Formats: sequence, structure tokens, C-alpha cells
Amino acid sequence: MGEPGLMQSYYPAQGGPLPPPVTIGAMLRKSAARWPHVPALCEVDSGGAFTRSWTYAELLHDAERLGRALASRHAPGARIAVYANNAPEWVLLEMGAAMAGLVLVTVNPASIERELRYIVEQSGAEAIYCVENFRGNPLAQIAQAVSADVPAVRHCMLLSDHASLFEGEETGTLRAPRPDDAAQIQYTSGTTGQPKGALLHHGGLVRNAADLLQDGGVGPGAVFVLCTPLFHTTGCAVQVLGGLAVGATMLLPPAFDPALTARLIAREKLSFALFIPTMMIAVMEAAARDGHDLRSIEHILAGGAMVAPELWRKAWDAFGARVQIAYGQTECSPIITRCTADDSLEDMTQTVGRAAPHTEVSIRDPRTNDVVPIGAQGEICCRGYQLMLGYNDNRQATAATIDAEGWLHTGDLGTMDARGYVRITGRVKEMIIRGGENLFPVEIENAMLEHDAIAEVAVVGIPDETWGETVACFLRPAGATRPGDADLKAFVRERLSPQKTPQHWVWVEQWPMTGSGKIQKFRLREQFVAGEFALQSAG
Repeated sequence: MGEPGLMQSYYPAQGGPLPPPVTIGAMLRKSAARWPHVPALCEVDSGGAFTRSWTYAELLHDAERLGRALASRHAPGARIAVYANNAPEWVLLEMGAAMAGLVLVTVNPASIERELRYIVEQSGAEAIYCVENFRGNPLAQIAQAVSADVPAVRHCMLLSDHASLFEGEETGTLRAPRPDDAAQIQYTSGTTGQPKGALLHHGGLVRNAADLLQDGGVGPGAVFVLCTPLFHTTGCAVQVLGGLAVGATMLLPPAFDPALTARLIAREKLSFALFIPTMMIAVMEAAARDGHDLRSIEHILAGGAMVAPELWRKAWDAFGARVQIAYGQTECSPIITRCTADDSLEDMTQTVGRAAPHTEVSIRDPRTNDVVPIGAQGEICCRGYQLMLGYNDNRQATAATIDAEGWLHTGDLGTMDARGYVRITGRVKEMIIRGGENLFPVEIENAMLEHDAIAEVAVVGIPDETWGETVACFLRPAGATRPGDADLKAFVRERLSPQKTPQHWVWVEQWPMTGSGKIQKFRLREQFVAGEFALQSAG
């Protein structure tokens, strides 16, 4: 890819003509024809033993069986909810629903009754497919209660009840959805409040996932542990659909377990891994504690946002592999930009790369919607084939997110250089305005992560009568040492200007997290204001 020498913060679509879009079912059939005897999916129990497994041919066979069964009881376009942890039946349901022309509504298995009811009602789901329980949450009991309470729900079924699950396969007929038909409703992770249901289509999900894994060096014969939850796009889209599209083999534990993941990497000599940053940190800590060698890994994809330089260096030491960053959000199926294997160390640690193939990216003034000059800060916007169809039954939110010219506004702040590389500087709503000056949490977080005693950092703005907002820095320790406020202040002052120095320092042992593993900064702010933390003040 050449260097375009951009004059403004707009990077045009690259990669030539967009390949013809395909459906999820067509992708799986093509892969099964190319690699019929290659292992596609292997279930791993919580102890690390391999239990059930499917080749590509076997996965297609069972997915089509389930697709016919689903078609026998659901009309085309019906919404069905899956309320379960990671399991092979989840993947089969994803494939089968796509082949039956249904829309899969994904639900976090940690959801309580109120949350499940909201998603079922908002999506219009007519069925709930669930497991008995997960991590103490009685999913089947909750699903039954919601089913009894919501008239639209006609079926509530255990994924483990194969007799009921596959009932009707002899009479049902597979359907032929179009690539631009909705395949899933993915609910946003709720880092800023009530989730909205993004309607994602077949063609966007398949192409976006396949391109990312191919760019990440994943191909036929690659084996990886599926760490992220299947209810999130990183799990069921990037890893499942991407993995199946390129002929890889997925190892599927019931949930993310950093110790188990480290053990599987070491035992199976895996060459590829995909993490979000918090998971990568946990795996490295578990490997160091348990003595596992992670250096068989040759390619690492890390999603979510920029990986701080210090974390990148720690990953290099632990895995011996370069971390390629991918940035996106649910509404974009989900990838917007990514680094590639030939990017420089500086670009891999300081940016989230350039636009994904066949995708336009621009940086726009949040007030005027004009494209900003090179290097100027604005809102990161995306336009391309992978954009959601809209938010389910929410025209107002859709119009506020996708403008009249088709640009999706991510809510993330960033800059673009003359080569098209994007840097994330914060969230539009997370920007801290202290005494009229804009401060960006990512800059402060990256500086603090250089401290050896700090494992993770989250910076938020706290209401203040004098300044409007002041900076609070939440810290998770890397070990037993917790530096005092004077040491922390001195450390940050060596790296940043005085106005960026946090006023408050808060040590935490764990974070309020979304189901997809992101830190909920708005919860930290709420808890701080409510007086739930013991504070150190910078003075």
C-alpha cells in the first residue's frame, strides 16, 4: 500500500473492488468444500481436556441439521435469542440460524432477569435458547421467567437438549438469505449506559472478519484458543466467522480462564492468539505465575483500542511476537482500522493503523462535521460495507450515529497523520474539561503504565466546583507495592505537563467491566462521586 500524502484527515478506501458479498452459510459451505477433513472446532473443558470436536465437513453437516430444525419452527426473519456461555452449540446455533434466514440475538450469560427481559422485548425475540446455568447464574430459570412474562416468546429451550433442539430437522427447509439481510442483533457493551441493538448483516460480518484474520497471518492449519465471549462481535464474528473463513481450528473453553489459556498455548504450541488488552495482561500474569512458555506464538491480534507502548513491550517479552492492533466497534461488524505485519514498531505502539480494506475513515469536527486538517483532533468516523443496518427499532439513535452522508460517528476522539494512520486520544464523552482545557485520558493512562508497580490504569473526569472537572486516576497494582501520592505525582510530572496531573489516586483490585471485557469508566465515576473509594489526593 503506497503512502498517499494526505492533505486532510480522510483516508479513502483501499484494496481494490469489494469482493462479492457472501452469507454466513455460503462461507461455511465453501470452507467445508476446501478443507472437509481439517478440524474446525474442538471443545475444551475447564480442566483443559479436549472433549467433542468437529471437522469442517462435520460442522457443516450439524449446522445444516440445526438450520432445518430452526426453519421448521421459526418464520424467515424471526429473531431468536441465545443466552449461554461459550459452547459448541452456541456456534452451531449461529450457523444454523443464518442458514434458516433467522436473526440471532446475542445475550451476555451474566445478564440478570431484568436485563434479559429488556433485550428480548427490545429485539422482538420469539425464542430463547439457553444453558442451565453459568457461574452461579441460573440462566434456564431466568429464561423461563422471562418467557412466561413476555407474550412474544413462544419457545424456551436448553441447548443441551439435543432431542428438542434438532426436532423438525426432517421437515424443515434451509433458506437463502441475501448478504445484506440482517444476521445478528448485537447489543452495545454499555460503557456509557443503556445498550442499543446493532443490526449486523451477513456480508459485513463475514468479509470484515475474514480480512482481519488474513491480515493477521491466520490461515489453514492455524489453531487458536477462543478467549472472548461468543455474545460479542470479537467472539462470534471475528474469531468464529473469521476462523471458519480462513480454515483455522478453534479451541473453545466454556469461558475465558487466563491460566487455562496460558496452559493451552504452552501445551499445544499455538502460533496465533487474539486478545483484548485486559485478557492479554491476565494471560501474561498467569503464565509468569505458573511457569508456562508462551513463545510459540508468532502472531497476536489485540482488539479494542491502542495498546500502550509499555504493554506492547511486556507482550513482546512474554510472547516473543509483535502485537498487531485492531480497532473497531460493534456497529462496524466490528473492525474499522488495523495495523499490519509490516508496520513499524512506532506505528504499532502509537496508532491503531490505517483503515481496514474497502473502508473509508475520516476525522471530523464534532461540532461542524467537517473533516479536520492532518494532525488535528476530532471524532473518528467510518464509512463502508460493514456498517450496521441501524439500531433495532431506534431511528433516533441511528440518525444520531450515521449521518446523511453515510458516515458512522464512533464517539472516539483521534487524529490522522498524512499517511492515514489513526491515533485514539479518548472518547468524545470521556474528554475531561478542566478549567476550559481539554484533557485526554489515554495520554495520561499511557504515561502511568510506564510505572513498574502499575498493571492497569483508567483515568476519568470527576465533577469539581472550581475547575468544572478534575482528573481521577484509578490504578490496579502489578504486585504488592503501592507507591504513595507524592511518588505518583512526581512520576507523571516527569512525563506530562502540570495540568494533566491527576488530582485523585485510587487503587483498585478489580474493575467494573462490561461483558466483553472493557472497563466501565462511567461506573468508576459514579462510584467515586458516591464516596465508595478510599482516596489519595495529589495535593
